[in-house]
Amino acid sequence: MADEAEDAILAYLKDNDEISNSAKFAQDFGFGHDEIVNVIRRLHGFRFVDAQDIRRERWVLTEEGKTYAAVGSPEFQLFSTVPPEGIAREELQKKLDPAVYKIGCQQAIKNKWVEMAKTHVSRKVQHADDIVKNLLLRIQNDEAVNQEDIDALKRRKLIIQQVWKGNSVRKGPEYAPKRKRAATDLTRENLQRGDWKELEFKEYNFSAKGLPVRRQVQTIFLNMGFEEMPTNNYVESSFWNFDALFQPQQHPARDSHDTFFLKVPYSTKMLPEDYVERVKEIHESGGYQSRGYGYDWKREEANKNLLRTHTTAVSSRMLYALAQKPFAPKKYYSIDRVFRNEAVDRTHLAEFHQIEGLICDRGLTLGDLIGVLHDFFSRLGMSKLRFKPAYNPYTEPSMEIFSYHEGFKKWVEVGNSGMFRPEMLLPMGLPEDVRVIAWGLSLERPTMILYGIDNIRDLFGPKVDLGLIKRNPICRLGL
Repeated sequence: MADEAEDAILAYLKDNDEISNSAKFAQDFGFGHDEIVNVIRRLHGFRFVDAQDIRRERWVLTEEGKTYAAVGSPEFQLFSTVPPEGIAREELQKKLDPAVYKIGCQQAIKNKWVEMAKTHVSRKVQHADDIVKNLLLRIQNDEAVNQEDIDALKRRKLIIQQVWKGNSVRKGPEYAPKRKRAATDLTRENLQRGDWKELEFKEYNFSAKGLPVRRQVQTIFLNMGFEEMPTNNYVESSFWNFDALFQPQQHPARDSHDTFFLKVPYSTKMLPEDYVERVKEIHESGGYQSRGYGYDWKREEANKNLLRTHTTAVSSRMLYALAQKPFAPKKYYSIDRVFRNEAVDRTHLAEFHQIEGLICDRGLTLGDLIGVLHDFFSRLGMSKLRFKPAYNPYTEPSMEIFSYHEGFKKWVEVGNSGMFRPEMLLPMGLPEDVRVIAWGLSLERPTMILYGIDNIRDLFGPKVDLGLIKRNPICRLGL
């Protein structure tokens, strides 16, 4: 189907200037939108097409919001249950679901609809409009709602923002109506048929020195007293990759446009059940002085297998294992591949190598993190650092790390860092005074900064500058 989708896109562009909306194209030609987006990204990487991202945001109802849209808000349910002559408080409580009674009391009093005496509840008005239900129905029907009402519904966790992503597409500089696939191997069948003469073969870079780069970064971590985490499993469950990190199941990163999900094996069957329940609880209802996210956490989402999007999935496993024993401080690091469903451009690849470091100890602070970052990056040869506050679901506080790029003549983001949230650490069973500071970056980005390279494709694939490889021991780090 992917080949058919590719042929359909290239054939359409032969007679048309643009595919203005990838979703409409997929619908018109009978393809799945995810499949079309993946093909577009591949063609964009080969420069057969130029693709522009389309991003649309809309508000959708949470499960709680859908319930109120159907049966009415808790405050209106409570108001409707109070007769004109009033009702005993105990009797009213029996007539309503406990959650509806609790929320209804708060909101009805706030709206000045009812008066709550010690034993009696009476109406302060004889008529009330269910504004909340009406607003929810308008959002459900994609009607406009003002920002003040949106903010109020969002605070009550009755709506969440849903992000739709797609592409518009035009011909690229290498466009052709049909893409000729480059062969990676010369087979016996090619020789027997004689078609080897017409084959185009992928070029190989025999001078690439990726392994020495890894060893040099590894040496930096070892000199700083870190031990390596096992990162040999590229396939991970959504639970360890997302849920254990306190990342909500509605987060855009969990969308198939950003993550490679597996068809076979589709889901995992091996998770620590008691820990899964604690993670479910912290997501749905909160705990440890956190309100949580207030949504219906689904086990089937957590079970989905994927190509890991970050090595922090391994960090979550290691920290959980650490919590099952008497506590001892640890310094962990990893350097390995991660995968993102991204279009290849001058600064992004669909897979890259992530460097990650973390320190787990009692009483660590943000100052400790900043000090460790200066030490680590100075050993990489990057002494000019800046930090910017950021948001991350599993760290608070969080900081983006910037270093000065001589080629770009500007500050460039090289990594992210932060302190793991209590909502992540405490369900694992770690002591309350234990803190974890962590940071991550790609191996490719600092290489670009150190050598003034402004296009990541100059480091990989057929367009790599072999002269650069010959002139330099690649990524000559300041050890």
